[in-house]
Amino acid sequence: MAKLTDKVFELNTGCKMPAVGLGTWQSPPGVVEKAVEIALRHGYKHIDTAMAYGNEKEVGEGIKKSGVPREDFWLTTKLDNPDHSRCAEAFQESLSNLDVDYIDLYLMHWPCSTDPSNLKKHLPDWDYVKTWMEMQKLMDTGKVRNIGVSNFSQKHIEAIMAHPEFKIMPAVNQIELHPCHPSPKLVAYNASKGIHSTGYSCLGSTDSPLYSNESLLKLAEAKGRTPQQCLLMWGLQKGWSVIPKSSSEPRIAGNFELNGWNLTDGEMAQIDAIPERFKVCGDAWLPTGVKVFFGDDE
Repeated sequence: MAKLTDKVFELNTGCKMPAVGLGTWQSPPGVVEKAVEIALRHGYKHIDTAMAYGNEKEVGEGIKKSGVPREDFWLTTKLDNPDHSRCAEAFQESLSNLDVDYIDLYLMHWPCSTDPSNLKKHLPDWDYVKTWMEMQKLMDTGKVRNIGVSNFSQKHIEAIMAHPEFKIMPAVNQIELHPCHPSPKLVAYNASKGIHSTGYSCLGSTDSPLYSNESLLKLAEAKGRTPQQCLLMWGLQKGWSVIPKSSSEPRIAGNFELNGWNLTDGEMAQIDAIPERFKVCGDAWLPTGVKVFFGDDE
């Protein structure tokens, strides 16, 4: 069996994205730098961050301290909601924060354009469809290799595709994916359009209820693996990339120990059968009247 830590997914651009990355959402300030350094030294080849996380500079410091050459790993960051009407400038700011010459994957973080002077208001006369048209222009700079979206439903993808200036299909749709929020309809739709799915909160986030699920705990014990490793393998075998977040060196290392084993069809079905449903990331914090999640992706 191929080493899953060396596994890549080929995107619709022909670029090959490493299947396992380090997520940095909700990593406490002051620890992200070390987590990135540790991950890269442990062999991770994919780091995921975002302007909205407020940690791009720390991520950049971790990259430098790791000593790993830039060409040896994949770097993803994201356009923040208040920056939709200044996409080119925001992209340059991310490059500067990270202290790199190029980004492998630049995502529109949310299909929502907010007013920089009041984050609870939608930006007048601007929406995410216009933003995608601006993101397409970034490909001409030579400083980004792929563009994509995050938290997009089928409705959002179809809206950008309907614009007369649409010319680049998103390479990736980064969405919440774990056994208690598997989104099979949206994953299938992404695949039908040649869009790769990346799963965030793939372990169910901090203090995940999944860690007390008896079925998962028994499966992990029988496999001689951690519940986290089984969840990551489940996602990989489903066909999406995973970006588990951790700031602990043992957990960062453990989450990457995915070589030489897999889940059987029966074990995959056992995880599929977990009945509980929950969502880590909602949309209530967005401007009044803006809804992103419609509950129609199951």
